[in-house]
Amino acid sequence: MDASRQLQRLTSGFQVTQAVHVAAALRLSDLLAEGPKTAAELAELTSSDQVALGRLLRALTALGLYEAADGRYQNTSLGDALRTDAPQSIAGWARYIGQGSQWQAYGALEHSVRTGETAFSSVHGESLWSYRDKHPAERELFDAAMVAISKTQADAIAAAYDFGRFPTVVDVGGGRGLLLGTILARYSSVEGVLFDQPAVVAEAVVGCRVVGGSFFEAVPEGSLHLLKSVLHDWADAEAIAILRSVRRAMPSDGRLLILEQLLDQAPDPLRTAFTDLNMLVMTGGLERTTDEYRTLLAGADLELTQTIPTSSDMFVLEATPA
Repeated sequence: MDASRQLQRLTSGFQVTQAVHVAAALRLSDLLAEGPKTAAELAELTSSDQVALGRLLRALTALGLYEAADGRYQNTSLGDALRTDAPQSIAGWARYIGQGSQWQAYGALEHSVRTGETAFSSVHGESLWSYRDKHPAERELFDAAMVAISKTQADAIAAAYDFGRFPTVVDVGGGRGLLLGTILARYSSVEGVLFDQPAVVAEAVVGCRVVGGSFFEAVPEGSLHLLKSVLHDWADAEAIAILRSVRRAMPSDGRLLILEQLLDQAPDPLRTAFTDLNMLVMTGGLERTTDEYRTLLAGADLELTQTIPTSSDMFVLEATPA
């Protein structure tokens, strides 16, 4: 493929995002998991226009999500990954990333690049966090998206570190508890504490102590604290404030694990670079290098002791009181 055609494909990526988003919103892969179906059958089940849905199915088949034979569609392995019940389903992420507020914010990427400001705040007039507080349906989509992403990482993190050495693990900003639940299932002797905003932990499905609150104010005490995909949401000043809250809750022999992607060690540099761009657009945060995390930790009287890769794109950064 020549450079012009290749670049044309890249610039049309937004069309692919929306096509997969709509497939997830209509739950096409879930319906096809029941058996092959025609466009007419899928249109009736999804209350869609048959002709328009057929055109979408043609595009999704060209992308490799579905196969067509004798006018009936069925899932491929890609289509199966869009089922809501798939072991590592990304359906939640696909439903979230293509919906209104996210989509509109990315339209202001140029504003972020020219000014350094967060595109989401520029478009919507408030931060992503306050916007979600006012739009519970969107918060629900986001929480489901984070569960979808965490499914691909939780097992890798739990296998990469010996959590059994600690009597209590506190997952700070742990969402609905997928990672903590994975750790507790592997290490039965460990007691878990799930900590996040009250509205988030109210939906938690993990069998452990659940505490609601703000990690800018105080976090529960424990022998091991986790911060997974938290610090990358925030600029340095806010990240250090979160770390200081955790430091106050740590005993002298406690440990903190920061679970993040690393710009300088990324196994998939493309994914990590675009995750970093997502932070610019959405939150004002950023992905960081190992040395940048070391500097953040020093600002909270913590010291980086080791960096452990996992079988996913996440790294385990272990820190102790300095």
